Amino acid sequence: MNRDAAIVGIAELAPVRRTHGATTLGMIADVAAQAVFDAGLEPGAIDGLLVGPQVGETPQHVPATVAEYLGLQPSMANVVDLGGASGAGMAWRAAAAISAGMCETVLCVLANVREDTSPRSPNRNPIREMDVPFGASGANVAYALIAQRHMHDYGTTSEQLARAVVAQRINAQRNPSAVFHGVPLTVEDVLDSPMVADPLHLYEVVMPCAGGAAFVVTSSARARELKQVPVRLAGAGEKVTHRAISCAPDLTIGPLKDAIMRAYRQAGVGPGQIDLLSLYDCYSIMLAVTVEDAGFCPKGHGGAWLAEHDLTWAGDKPLNTHGGQLSCGQADLAGGMSHIIEAVRQLRGNATDRQIAGAEWALVTGNGATMSEATALVLHRGEH
Repeated sequence: MNRDAAIVGIAELAPVRRTHGATTLGMIADVAAQAVFDAGLEPGAIDGLLVGPQVGETPQHVPATVAEYLGLQPSMANVVDLGGASGAGMAWRAAAAISAGMCETVLCVLANVREDTSPRSPNRNPIREMDVPFGASGANVAYALIAQRHMHDYGTTSEQLARAVVAQRINAQRNPSAVFHGVPLTVEDVLDSPMVADPLHLYEVVMPCAGGAAFVVTSSARARELKQVPVRLAGAGEKVTHRAISCAPDLTIGPLKDAIMRAYRQAGVGPGQIDLLSLYDCYSIMLAVTVEDAGFCPKGHGGAWLAEHDLTWAGDKPLNTHGGQLSCGQADLAGGMSHIIEAVRQLRGNATDRQIAGAEWALVTGNGATMSEATALVLHRGEH
């Protein structure tokens, strides 16, 4: 990976519970144009394109379809299919493509529509053989198994996890784009909410919605010529270990540990230098597991660590200052990219009412499937 590459443009469509008459291509075009404009570039400067696999208007040839719709003719185009880790996976792939000389400026974009009448694709993978017959159908059950095991092995409590959820909701009150902006939450609210899959309550489970996100990566040389403070990709790591929860090597240690340690090594930093934790949070238990894997506390202490620290934007360990997916919203794969967008905002210094003072380093994580596909990024505020 070219560690001299930088993110120079960002954009995000505010998450909504449902869309009406929207198309994926239309949302991609909207958010992509905003990201390119934010970078101070013309569309013709984009010579690389990374997209997700889910574009409802086409089942295949996705990069070509998106490029045609946007009026681009990229020298490098590809699909990144890592579930919730797709956004972070795009960032280092863009830097690697620039380093390889394939292109200079890459558009990374994801979007998702959510209509009341949208058909669901049939589930035709090995999970149907090993998991579904025994009742482990869907992400809720799989992440509940992780939470149960963590609680059994280490004494983690629902109240500890609820405190992290509430801290992110406090952050969301400073983010007008968050789905739950203007809707406060207490620990008691979380614990009193319906049990979705024991031990996970309703407010510990991400709410799917529609939305989009995009960012632009270019060389450091070009970044210094543009209008925005560049955010440098200082380190990246990736690891894939399994797909079905029944095949997971361990229920409480996921592939993120390897990915994060690799990103730290590339960046030459450790947990002590990180100013912002922008961590994938599809379920509350992911936060406890991730802070352990990231070296902020010993294995098994994640729940206690979350409860002991102030995780708000003004606290000692700011976590998901946009509200995270639990309170900002999970626009499918674009929900994972929202963690990158927020980290860039913070490192640029333009996160407005939720700005972390003097933020220079951010850890961003992406998580796909059931703690199966993992990507980690270390981002650093660059020199303009």
